[in-house]
Amino acid sequence: MHLHSSFSDGTDTPDAIAAQAAAKGISVLALTDHDNIDGAGPFRRACEKRSIRAVSGVEMSSKSPFTAHILGYRFKRPQALVSALEWVIACRNDRNRLICERLAQQGINIGIDELAGEAGGRVIARPHFASLLVKKGCASDSRDAFSRYLARGASAYVAREAYSPADCVRIIREAGGLPVLAHPSLTGLDAPDLGDFLEELKGAGLWGLECMSSHCSPEEAFSYLRMAEEHSLFPTAGSDFHGRNRPGVSLGVQVSETFLPWARLGITL
Repeated sequence: MHLHSSFSDGTDTPDAIAAQAAAKGISVLALTDHDNIDGAGPFRRACEKRSIRAVSGVEMSSKSPFTAHILGYRFKRPQALVSALEWVIACRNDRNRLICERLAQQGINIGIDELAGEAGGRVIARPHFASLLVKKGCASDSRDAFSRYLARGASAYVAREAYSPADCVRIIREAGGLPVLAHPSLTGLDAPDLGDFLEELKGAGLWGLECMSSHCSPEEAFSYLRMAEEHSLFPTAGSDFHGRNRPGVSLGVQVSETFLPWARLGITL
């Protein structure tokens, strides 16, 4: 329920992801590329070919003092979402140009055309910068590239414009989708503040909380499951798979058939 393809910052095509999922016996997949749904068609066809239930999805980055990403599922009016995301992609492009300028000031020349070739799609993200920094010998690996150049507070970091978390929730709702707060551990909020944040997003229409992911320990997952129940949110699970861009993270999370009201996502098990 949370994975990324080469249409954003993952390394695998939608077809390759569906093939891996079929080999693992995974029955439900949601492609949640960052700020675009360009891969939705190829992904759906790849899943149908392998009898995998595909769920339309997206992961929207938001403008917030902390990391807050909103997953959206099952769009009934995808064009409404596409229109909103065009502005997000424009903001990404502005940020990418500024990152290039900051790197150039440090003697590192990375051009937009070079980044576009590395990305292979419309969405250029920081992992594409990281990959080129490693190839140019400016960093030992992706983690080093982020630490030295791309992470918040690093030498080439640039904040970008985006919708607020609540606006992301509203946009997904307006497209007929179901919004979910992704990987809550990355917000860095303690339990009381996270609870307040969930209530704020519920007011905008938040549907679920990602309780089980590669970002949290079993103890944290248990805590998030409890919080989902306390705040009347549906718990979801997702690996946040990025292929080679997140080494050690495999595709899929095992849950029971009763874990979610699957019909609300447009599928039957």
